[in-house]
Amino acid sequence: MKTEWDYTELAEAYLKRPDYAQEAIDRMLEIAGVKEGDSACDVGAGAAHLTLKLAEYGLNVCAVEPNDAMRANGIRRTSAFETVQWFEGVGENTGMEASAFELVTFGSSFNVCNRQEALEESKRILKENGWFACMWNHRDLDDPLQKEIEDILKREIADYNYGTRREDQTEVIDHSGLFGGVIYMEGTVLHEILAEDFIEGWKSHGTVQRQSRNKFEAINEEIRKVVEAKGTEYIKVPYTTRIWMAQVKK
Repeated sequence: MKTEWDYTELAEAYLKRPDYAQEAIDRMLEIAGVKEGDSACDVGAGAAHLTLKLAEYGLNVCAVEPNDAMRANGIRRTSAFETVQWFEGVGENTGMEASAFELVTFGSSFNVCNRQEALEESKRILKENGWFACMWNHRDLDDPLQKEIEDILKREIADYNYGTRREDQTEVIDHSGLFGGVIYMEGTVLHEILAEDFIEGWKSHGTVQRQSRNKFEAINEEIRKVVEAKGTEYIKVPYTTRIWMAQVKK
């Protein structure tokens, strides 16, 4: 399925990205009140980073992903779970049945949707009293390595910005008029990863790719130089998982 954001060339690198903080996911599931056997729809499921956590909790998951390459990776990674099914679709039009799910999630995907339309679609496929949740892993920009990389991005990309992925999502959810009060939570992840895999993971950053255009490869080479200069086989990268969730309005 063709979308404005094409992740085909980024799909393999996406496998190098960190998991979401377990403490934040556990809190989200606790608040949503879901239990083993309940149904969840993971929208923009990508390479299954969030899908796997939902499946491991015991949920029946419909994973919706428009990109063939990303979906193929997700299918492979979740192959051990009979409770996970994969579908082609987007946040604004998932193709799922109405009133089918206790929980609808967007893991690092809500920002590439028309958010109002995605919220309307989420409400349509949620059961009465169901929950919507969107989340991202944000790099800790106070970390010295991340600061060096951030300096590269700002130097090479005029007016570089994060788009809506680092915004507080409360206002857009409230403004939709579809959900009750927004609940925010976060958790931390210290992602220990091979330096080479971290470098490769940068090739998955669609926001950077879109804004850098013909500089994307050169920027990744600059990032490689910074990381290799550390002279270590593994590096530790701090992230914060940030989640916004809200229940269907009664």
